[in-house]
Amino acid sequence: MGRAFEFRKERKFKRWGNMARVFTRLGKEITIAAKNGGPDPDYNPTLRTLIQTAKSENMPKDNIDRAIKRASEKDQSDFQEIVYEGYGPGGIAYLIETATDNHTRTVANVRSYFTKYGGTLGTSGSVDFMFDHKCVFKVKASDSIDLDELELELIDFGADEVFKDDEDNIMIYGAYKSFGEIQKFIEEKKFEILSGGFERIPTVDLKTLPEEQRIENEKLIDKLENDDDVQNVYHTLKLEN
Repeated sequence: MGRAFEFRKERKFKRWGNMARVFTRLGKEITIAAKNGGPDPDYNPTLRTLIQTAKSENMPKDNIDRAIKRASEKDQSDFQEIVYEGYGPGGIAYLIETATDNHTRTVANVRSYFTKYGGTLGTSGSVDFMFDHKCVFKVKASDSIDLDELELELIDFGADEVFKDDEDNIMIYGAYKSFGEIQKFIEEKKFEILSGGFERIPTVDLKTLPEEQRIENEKLIDKLENDDDVQNVYHTLKLEN
């Protein structure tokens, strides 16, 4: 087992707080994918995978269709995907992925959260080197899938880690640029994709902090994750289990 496996065990997945947050986040991703690659999932692999992810989260079909339609509506503001970097109390590194239609609002909010909890918003590249950008797929396991054999096959397509999660689903991690090749392999094998996307895996050891600093970082994480413009928050804090 490698770093992605350990990171997934360590990280507390809050599923973005509640269903409304899940649907808002996925809706933005679907709109962006449809804008970039077209509204037809048959010809847009990224959109196709996001639709499968949305279905696995029980997102209603009407919500999915509306998110796709928004990509072609002229009166809709374009979402920009912007990554912010910074440090929290105790030197904890943060990468914050956002999707926003108002950069000024978003950067002001993110900066205020760091300031409130004793951190600092950094410049581009200040912490990015501490994280690997990976593609990740969750595939439904079946008796016909041999995990070791699957991993050997997937190595040729850019995968670097294959394992089962706590729900007995198969997790596949690979290089960021290998998303399309891994997706094509999975679909050709007719495996059921439950979700697909990207994660940032820390390349440094997660830090254990004194209680006061840990609590301040946890408050910062909560504040960031509850911002409507924030899609994902990655950090190097070792959380309490």
